[in-house]
Amino acid sequence: MLPDLVLPGTVIGQVCAAAAAETGLTEGTAVVAGMTDGCAAQLGSGATAVGSWNSVMGTTLVLKGVTKDLVHDPHGVVYSHRSPSGHWLPGGASSVGAGLVAREFADADLDRLTREAAALLPTDLLRYPLVSPGERFPFVAPDARAFGSREPASRAESFAALLQGAAYVERLCFDYVDLLGAPTDGAIVLTGGATRNPLWNQLRADVLQRPVSLPSNAQPALGMAVLAASSRAPLDSVAAAMVRLDRTLEPHRSEKDPHDEGYFRLLDLLVQRGWLPGVVATHARERTAH
Repeated sequence: MLPDLVLPGTVIGQVCAAAAAETGLTEGTAVVAGMTDGCAAQLGSGATAVGSWNSVMGTTLVLKGVTKDLVHDPHGVVYSHRSPSGHWLPGGASSVGAGLVAREFADADLDRLTREAAALLPTDLLRYPLVSPGERFPFVAPDARAFGSREPASRAESFAALLQGAAYVERLCFDYVDLLGAPTDGAIVLTGGATRNPLWNQLRADVLQRPVSLPSNAQPALGMAVLAASSRAPLDSVAAAMVRLDRTLEPHRSEKDPHDEGYFRLLDLLVQRGWLPGVVATHARERTAH
């Protein structure tokens, strides 16, 4: 009774005369198998080639990439959807994100706070900025709670540490998927509400020590248009033609050592709390050394 299982983007029929009369769609228009809104947003970001990743910093952090082969995660942290190209779209969702900004700084002048925070970064105040209790990616810890390494000296320092902490968690997500064998050497595209803050965008590039790109439009609707067009041409070429990048940020090399030190300190705190497996922390350190 169920329809056949097909790849997203597969043409599964056409709009018939009755449907055309009912909807106003042109008779003969192709009907294409769809996909989830998250995967559609990934296509809309242009992250379709193997090794490329779309990092979405909204209320929470969601990382989605592209691999040739299915990624197997024994801890069930990373899950995969199927790409229209036949590749796999692994990803995970953290409970860290920009939602904490709205909660803690709802009454603040964020432009002024951002300027003040810029003068404080990198900061030795470490925060794990969970929006809600429990963590699910880059590790599973139902008892995890937001914490700071010390009390902030000012509201601006607390804000700076929040931005930095989220960037450190993003880096840990990349280290975790690398540990699983997923390629991470492709383009990194940033989307989500946090990209409205230019300081945060540059900070994420500095922490990752990788160039990051921001598309002009990464809405799921654009991704669905890319998906529909991929029924007639290869997905990567369709995405390259339809997705426009607004800008690319290069990392500041002078920020590498201070952020490496802070990131390693955060790893130690997570291991001490029993949330982060030691093997993940070790891999993250070794990956940095290489």
